[in-house]
Amino acid sequence: MAEPILRLKGIRRELELSKDVRQTIIPNLSLDIFKGEFVAITGPSGSGKSTLLYIMGGLDKPTFGEVWLDGQEITAISEAEMTVIRNEKIGFIYQFHFLLPEFNSLENVMMPMLIQRRFSKKEIRDRAKHLLDMVGLENKYTNKPSQLSGGQQQRVAIARALANEPKVLLGDEPTGNLDSRSANNVYELFDRLNRELNQTVIVVTHDEDFANRAGRRIHLVDGKIESDTNGSRRSASA
Repeated sequence: MAEPILRLKGIRRELELSKDVRQTIIPNLSLDIFKGEFVAITGPSGSGKSTLLYIMGGLDKPTFGEVWLDGQEITAISEAEMTVIRNEKIGFIYQFHFLLPEFNSLENVMMPMLIQRRFSKKEIRDRAKHLLDMVGLENKYTNKPSQLSGGQQQRVAIARALANEPKVLLGDEPTGNLDSRSANNVYELFDRLNRELNQTVIVVTHDEDFANRAGRRIHLVDGKIESDTNGSRRSASA
């Protein structure tokens, strides 16, 4: 069987509320996610969904346990090393797009590639255009975020997250601020990326329709996996 692209082993996450009081967010969680899966993580508020996602992406460290990304154990490495890995292997999309307001769409998508400096300036510009074309914004290269709708801003954010060909695309409530039509467009885009590019997608969501349409749905309650089921379609790796 193929090695998982993401493996969590015995993850426990505690918050230190005071010197003598600790709150357990995730008590003991193990999970494998394979290349090409489209996974929705659901659960009530406070169930540990976002904490789990941030641990997957190296933005938060577990109190105990191991996180393996693309065959590399990432829990014990330095923040400087983790920053490099995040830029190379992980694409993040948040509820709010976090686009840089002073830069246009093309420049926002170019930014991660300019940081990594793997390609020439022309290659970076051409790839940024290709990504914006792929998310349906071929006529919005020069628009700044303030000149785009919420749905368009989120699509720029998705293009930016794909800039360095990440192994894993992580979304934290990526449709939370969007109307139903824009939210559906974002789902369709994730679905197409997953189907056509075999992109691994992991999304935390409260949107039941979105969650049920993913290839796999993991439901958390009190930091524990209550259920782990196939959605309305099988993921690309199934």
